[in-house]
Parts: sequence; C-alpha cells; structure tokens
Amino acid sequence: MTIYQVAEAAGVSISTVSLALNHPARVNPQTRERVIQVAGELGYRSGAVASERARRSSGRIAVMAPFSSYESYRTRLVGILDGLAPHHIEVVVHDAPPATEPASPLLETLPVRGDVDGLLLMGIPLGDEGADRLHRWGPPTVLVDSVSAAFTSVTFDDEQAGYLLARHLLDRGHRRLAYLHEPYHSPVLTSAGQLRLNGVARALGETAGAEPAIDDVALAGNDVAAARAGAAAFAGRADRPSAVIAHHDLLAAGFLAGLRAAGTRTPEEVAVAGFDDGPLAEVLGLTTVRQPFADSGHRAAELLLSLIQHPRQTPVRTLLAPQLVVRETT
Repeated sequence: MTIYQVAEAAGVSISTVSLALNHPARVNPQTRERVIQVAGELGYRSGAVASERARRSSGRIAVMAPFSSYESYRTRLVGILDGLAPHHIEVVVHDAPPATEPASPLLETLPVRGDVDGLLLMGIPLGDEGADRLHRWGPPTVLVDSVSAAFTSVTFDDEQAGYLLARHLLDRGHRRLAYLHEPYHSPVLTSAGQLRLNGVARALGETAGAEPAIDDVALAGNDVAAARAGAAAFAGRADRPSAVIAHHDLLAAGFLAGLRAAGTRTPEEVAVAGFDDGPLAEVLGLTTVRQPFADSGHRAAELLLSLIQHPRQTPVRTLLAPQLVVRETT
C-alpha cells in the first residue's frame, strides 16, 4: 500500500496525505479525518519501515502525555525510561494538551503511524471511535491514568484516595469540605477529580450526625496564581468550609499561600490537603495522598514490552493503591 493509493482513494494530493499524517494540525479537520479513515481501511502506515524484520528490530515506542501541564507525568516518564533502559529502546515523546482542552490532532493519527512498535498514552481520554481505531489499526498500546476495555491499563485508585482524605478530615471534626480543581470539560473521560469526589461522597455518606457537605470550587486555571486568587475569594466567604481538598499539591501550595496572605491560619481556621506527595508537600508540611508515579510508569513500560512480544494478550487493568500521608496542614 502506497501514499499514492491513499491520496487517490481520499481524493486529495499526496502532499495533503503526508501533511495529514505527519503534521495533522496543518490540515483542516474534515480532510484529516478522511485521510486517516482511508489510510486505516487500506492498511497504509505512515513512516513504516521497509521490512517486518527491520520493524521488529527498530526498538522504538512513543509516549504521549500532557507533560508541560502536569509535573506528575514527567515523573512517570522517569519510571518508563527506567523500565525500558535495559532493553535499549528508543523513546519518542509527544506533549499532549490536558484533558481539560480539545484533543491534539496528533492523537487522531497515531493508529496509522507505522514508525513505532508500541504506544504509551498517559492521561489522554479516548472516545469510543478513537479507541476503536487505535485497537483495530494501531500498534500495541498501554494506557496510564485512563481506562478502555480494549486496552491494558495502569491506573491509580482515585476514588479510594478521595475517600481516605475525606475520612481523615471528617474524623478530625470537619463537616463541610471543599474540592478545589481546575476547569474541566471532557465528554469522554471520567476525570480523576470526579472519581475522588465519588470517594469523598462515600465517606460523607458513612458519617453519622449532622449531614456533612462538599463544595465544588472551580479555579480559573491550573497553577499557583489561580489557586492564590481562589484562596483570596475563599477567605472572604462568611460560609466557607473548614477544610479544602486540592486536586494536586501545587494547587494546595498556591491556596496555602493565598490563605496566608489573607491572614487565615492553617489548620486552625482552614485545613488544607492535596494529592500526589513529593518534595513540595514535604517542605510545606502538607497532608496529601501519595501516588506511585514512577512505579506506574515502570509497570506500564513492562506491560507494553510484553504486549509487543505477545500482541494477542487479553487486556489487563492494574490498579495502584493510594497512601494517606498526614502532616501539619490538617
């Protein structure tokens, strides 16, 4: 199958096919969709090496994640590199937008890219159509931080993490909590935040006495500045909750700084907790839930290597357990 046949079947030029598959953002969505659909159905793979023997020996995988948006994925990448190092495999890294933003056009082309032996997709939502294409046309794939029935995945038990943190705060006497997070609008992924809120709701439902409550607090952004601004508004509320759970430790850090600037004491007036754990949380004395980031990357790499060697394996889901770390902020 050649690029010329794809171009003829799609009714476009060969340069358009090349752009659609190698520089997808430069082609309008309708044309890109048509080219990808035709390439997939015809079995064309962009960048495929000359022979099956060469493909097996190429030793290359692609890793795609929102690296520039979340520090946690860079830590996971360290685990991936550690897991692949003994195998002398080349790793191609693609930065993706966070799930709060429209999907990258590059994601649409991955099923018909023939220049890698496997894919690791981290924190990337797959709709039904995208998952189906990747399953039918793409190389062996492992998901991290998302789940699809057709794929092997490594995920963190976010619901249990939310439950542990809420249970801790409720046991400390708090009856009104707030969940602090970035704006989120993804139609195809149940977010980690929603799963954590499910865990919080479970803990609230187990609490006897006065009915506890959870406030949903959406910030204007996903950084320290947005969290500081959110804390300034929060501190001025007459009906503010007595405890705040931030979606990750960086937001918790910004929120702590904003509370301090507003003269609000932690934990005496407002308790603050986060998720992830690391040097920042330790330095701040932040109560948090530890996630095994590097381990999740390492495990995903091992699973992908196994899939490349034995492609017909039944998909498995690895669920990593959270660990509550209690420090001074609660």
